[in-house]
Amino acid sequence: MRQPLIAGNWKMNGTKTSAEALLSGLVAGSVGISKAEIAVCPPFPYLALGERLLIGSSVRLGAQNVCTQDVGAYTGEVSALMLAEFGCHYVICGHSERREYYGETDSIIAEKLLACIKQQLTPILCVGETLQQREQEQTEAVIGTQLGNVIAQIGIDTFQKIEIAYEPVWAIGTGKTATPEQAQSVHYFIRQQLAKHDQIIAEKVRILYGGSMKASNAQDLLSQPDIDGGLVGGASLIVEDFLAICQAGDAVVL
Repeated sequence: MRQPLIAGNWKMNGTKTSAEALLSGLVAGSVGISKAEIAVCPPFPYLALGERLLIGSSVRLGAQNVCTQDVGAYTGEVSALMLAEFGCHYVICGHSERREYYGETDSIIAEKLLACIKQQLTPILCVGETLQQREQEQTEAVIGTQLGNVIAQIGIDTFQKIEIAYEPVWAIGTGKTATPEQAQSVHYFIRQQLAKHDQIIAEKVRILYGGSMKASNAQDLLSQPDIDGGLVGGASLIVEDFLAICQAGDAVVL
């Protein structure tokens, strides 16, 4: 069985004071959670705080984005080399907001995956469809293209070092959530797309659900056979809610 991964994506939220309180609360509350893996991805300015406060805990540090380049004249960018130096383990790549607001293409995202792996960071590749695409029954076509373009560029073997997050874009920040059955169907599709290239890798890759996972629906979602965790947005900003999701992940491990 794949170990559940619950990763919190704070997005552009928090202050230095609230970040310290949230990180400290997670460290204290995660002590009894041993079967699910926990990660937190704060904004770049709080990575040093995360590095310091998470020392000695089981909570892993992650980042929300990365540059395709290691060093150079790329004003405003942050490299995988820098993230590794601050103790990051995970990096979110290709989040729907990066695709929509900043024009990230599958090709750029593939380069970011490689940049992370080069520095021994584990990228979390995000894929997913918009509401319009779902209503037009294009979910599988969209996600198949997103995955296919990345596989064509970096190869299936690279997915041994990658996590995947399914983001139904229509369920992010809208209060809507895919039913466990809807989510499972897409997670299964993603795994089958990988299996077309390598069955063993497909079985090992963790696929997280990234569509408004909450304490109230986490157990039902995480009980599905192909849902291996969550990429949690809003609920990751509230210590009690995020820990409840982590506990749900802990409970589904046999």
